[in-house]
Amino acid sequence: MMNSMEQTRTFLGKIGLPCGDAYDLPTSEKRFSDGAQFRLEVPGIQGPGTMKTLLEELDRYGISIHRVTQTKGIWTLLDEEIEKMVEYAHQWQVELILAIGPRATTDTSASVNTPEGVRMGYRLRGQEQIVRAIEDVKRAARLGVRSFLVYDEGCLWALNEFRKAGEIPADCRFKMSAHTGHGNPCSAKLLESIGANSINPVRDIQMQMLSAMRQAIDIPIDIHTENPKSTGGFIRHYEVPEMIRIAAPIYLKTGGAVAKTHSWDTTNDDAKKRAKQVALVMRVIKEYYPEAIISEKGSIKE
Repeated sequence: MMNSMEQTRTFLGKIGLPCGDAYDLPTSEKRFSDGAQFRLEVPGIQGPGTMKTLLEELDRYGISIHRVTQTKGIWTLLDEEIEKMVEYAHQWQVELILAIGPRATTDTSASVNTPEGVRMGYRLRGQEQIVRAIEDVKRAARLGVRSFLVYDEGCLWALNEFRKAGEIPADCRFKMSAHTGHGNPCSAKLLESIGANSINPVRDIQMQMLSAMRQAIDIPIDIHTENPKSTGGFIRHYEVPEMIRIAAPIYLKTGGAVAKTHSWDTTNDDAKKRAKQVALVMRVIKEYYPEAIISEKGSIKE
């Protein structure tokens, strides 16, 4: 006779979810469409100048990355700045991800800045903020951007409906931010079902939790290999080989330790330091998991 917890685990298995965290850390057989296990992403690149500096510095290291992510918001960029970033994305064959604009930290409410408000993450308050966020996406899409960083589950659902209806381009892609605070397979499954194209779980997710999440979903998981001081400042470079093995397909988000905060105004010098962090991560991969397969340059779409 099964006890209640065993019954709970059994039913989770019946509905296609892990029965618990995966302490056995099985190797993920899932892959990107090109057969690769991992790709590289550098977040916190807030404008065209630092984007160019970053990519030129990575050329000097002989490293090609696959994503550049801006985190301050589309609404902080002029049209010509977005167009220049799109130009660099094409030149270096990287995916450009822009963060959706108005969010909790720039809303008229101060609640997000209180101990209680921290729990809401960067989620949106009121339908007008949803409208404005969608307008941010539509504007950037007109300028050639196709990938967006999303901070609110309801906004993700709405954007997916817009995408399905042809109100925004069908090839738009949505990356769910770590600031929504998701860290379990059930949440990941929900996000996948309402339109997420990749998911960034909480930054301190443990290996057994990450492995269980991978079992629940097929879309890529985005993992911080390091963090700004405001989100702990911890660096996980030596864990990267295992992250790739158990969670492929995976984006390795690298360079955050250079910044003090999520929306840090990266300088050209900071951009060079972020490039060095990518090189340090690649060194660990080459030494401890040399057989890991990275996507070729230009493999930016699934």
